[in-house]
Amino acid sequence: MNDVAIIGAGLAGLAAARGLGKKAKVRLFEKSWRAGGRMSTRTGSYEFDHGAQYFTARTSAFKSFLDPFIEQGIIARWDARFVELDNCTVTSRRRWDAGNPHYVSVPGMNALCLALAKDLDVHYETRVGSIKPNGSNWELMDTNDQSLGSYDWVVTAIPAEQVSAIMPSKFSHHYAVQRKSMLPCHTLMLGYRQAPEFDFDAALVKNSAISWISVNSSKPGRPADFCLLAHSSNAWAANNLGLEDASVIELMIKELGDISKQDMSNAAHIDLHRWLYANIEKQTGNQALIDADNRLAAIGDWCIKGRVESAFISGRKLAMSCPL
Repeated sequence: MNDVAIIGAGLAGLAAARGLGKKAKVRLFEKSWRAGGRMSTRTGSYEFDHGAQYFTARTSAFKSFLDPFIEQGIIARWDARFVELDNCTVTSRRRWDAGNPHYVSVPGMNALCLALAKDLDVHYETRVGSIKPNGSNWELMDTNDQSLGSYDWVVTAIPAEQVSAIMPSKFSHHYAVQRKSMLPCHTLMLGYRQAPEFDFDAALVKNSAISWISVNSSKPGRPADFCLLAHSSNAWAANNLGLEDASVIELMIKELGDISKQDMSNAAHIDLHRWLYANIEKQTGNQALIDADNRLAAIGDWCIKGRVESAFISGRKLAMSCPL
């Protein structure tokens, strides 16, 4: 049985590990302290899904994958009051429902990944620094140049820019990975003792520094305390990467106030997260980049499009196609 190392315990890596586990010995390495990747939840006095906000299921494979988690209550439908805004003007209003279901994990967005990782061999708080040849195998080294073991196959399930940094030059898809360009996003998290007035739960915003607003506390299974989240647009984040956190927070709170036509500065809790690799436009080509000759592969939503379902599809494709 082959030994396979997967770098990254987000949905793509976990889906691949689940599929490959039937025919290989799989070990995952995750730099964070728990699984999830961009399906992340920040807990504390106020709670926020500060990465992916929801997901849909368009393929039969993903729908079938989700069914048991829906039955277990790990996945629930979010029937949000949804609006589309052009800066400050509402251009569309509807409620999400069973006809076009939008899902979240419960009690936080990372719950699905935590469930998938539960009985897998995952090494947390472990950052892979390089992949080196070791005879006919590959040896993983951490950022302190300490060995993490030797493997027949190595699969990366991390952002494309990070794949380029650690993947050996022998990888036949190196050029394809280098051509991928992921987009940044700034995420503002605000918690209020007294709830502001909002007539929507989720909003897609155009022509603004902010691209998304959601009342996180409106999602199923969340605490009642009013939690508001805003994602910046990718373009605004890219143009303002050099700003100090305090300036980003100030500008985004002002933009939120302009959009909602109320003072948003009296939050009891304020936090900011910078996603350097948050999103990617729709891609063409392979759903998983597999180099069978060198026993290397790269997967992730960035192979397809910046969506939760894309991460699953990429991981599943690897598991089905990898010639172990």
